[in-house]
Amino acid sequence: MRGGERDAVQVVPGRAKEVLPSDGHSRRIAHLTTVHSPLDVRIFHKECKSIAQAGYRVTLIACHDRDEVKDGVNIRSLPKMRGRFARMVRGSWGIHREAVRQDADLYHFHDPELLLVGLLLRIRGKIVVYDVHEDVSADIAEKHYIPRVFRRRLAQLVSGLESLSSGFFSAVVTATPTILKRFDRLTQPRMVVSNYPILDELKTAISPIWEQRSLAVGYVGVLARDRCIPEIVEAMSLLPKELKATLKLAGNFSPPCLKEQLTETAGWERTCVMGVLDRGGVANLLANVRAGLVVLKPTRGFLDSVPVKMFEYMAAGIPVIASDFPGFREIVEGASCGILVPPDDPLRISRAIEHILTHPEDAKEMGKRGQEAVTQRFNWASEESKLLELYRALLDPPCAA
Repeated sequence: MRGGERDAVQVVPGRAKEVLPSDGHSRRIAHLTTVHSPLDVRIFHKECKSIAQAGYRVTLIACHDRDEVKDGVNIRSLPKMRGRFARMVRGSWGIHREAVRQDADLYHFHDPELLLVGLLLRIRGKIVVYDVHEDVSADIAEKHYIPRVFRRRLAQLVSGLESLSSGFFSAVVTATPTILKRFDRLTQPRMVVSNYPILDELKTAISPIWEQRSLAVGYVGVLARDRCIPEIVEAMSLLPKELKATLKLAGNFSPPCLKEQLTETAGWERTCVMGVLDRGGVANLLANVRAGLVVLKPTRGFLDSVPVKMFEYMAAGIPVIASDFPGFREIVEGASCGILVPPDDPLRISRAIEHILTHPEDAKEMGKRGQEAVTQRFNWASEESKLLELYRALLDPPCAA
């Protein structure tokens, strides 16, 4: 709801206070996830907050430690499950019960393990949107905790179930054009809603004086081998000793033992681990480094991905150092906003870092060009309007003449 209308507050016994629009007639939207954090950037900060601001009554059902109302979104908590099997079975059953209790007009779910829940809601006659964040079969093929001998068959099984069940949903939303191609056979609405950054969120990350930034480069995300974290740390050891540069890592190590392994490697003395940061912490980090790293291994999932961190670096006005993949090349070279490197080559990564840190004017101009590209094209405002239009079409379809 935009403008001057105020929200009324209704108290539901035993639950958190729920924000309701003052007219009492807005449609109910429920987002469902058992895999993602309740404050996930795509789900909460982009989709849920956007539709709440548009006047919908929004509930997010997710694993959380309490019920709460945040930024106009009513978060309904599920117990956090120990183990993936418990999450997939007990978590799915719990989220289905809560979803039915909410009696929403439209349900929007985000995890392949909730496909059955989506089908059960469709049987009840509900409008159901499936939001596909990743290529499921490619993602399973890279899961280190699944024995290699089972990965291919499991990926085929899950992909087949996803393909079969998607034909029953009201619409399918995907995070990238590559993922969307997997649903070309569908006749119902389908569209890409990209993970572009929210411009206002990163305004604080714009430093007016480049020289005030630390002589540092940063990375935000999962700290794992397939994100080339060992290669990046090694690259820091290859920088000239007189260049007092630092690598700032924000995120969790996966697996946790990777951190201990890296402490024994060259380059660790130049590395600062900052842990998981909230959105304000990410903005502050990007305000104090001179480049952002998105160096990923050439796996099937990453080759066709469009990482949101790349656009967040660009929005913050810093150059990007990225893997030389065709999709990344189109963005980085198209905007002349960074340097592409072979992901398995610490020396080339080191040279890219050195160039940016020793050529401040060039780096500053790269950052400006990236920021202009985000302002003009790669931002959440355009994606928000697409999502809202889809909701309007599903909730209030035009009457047949």
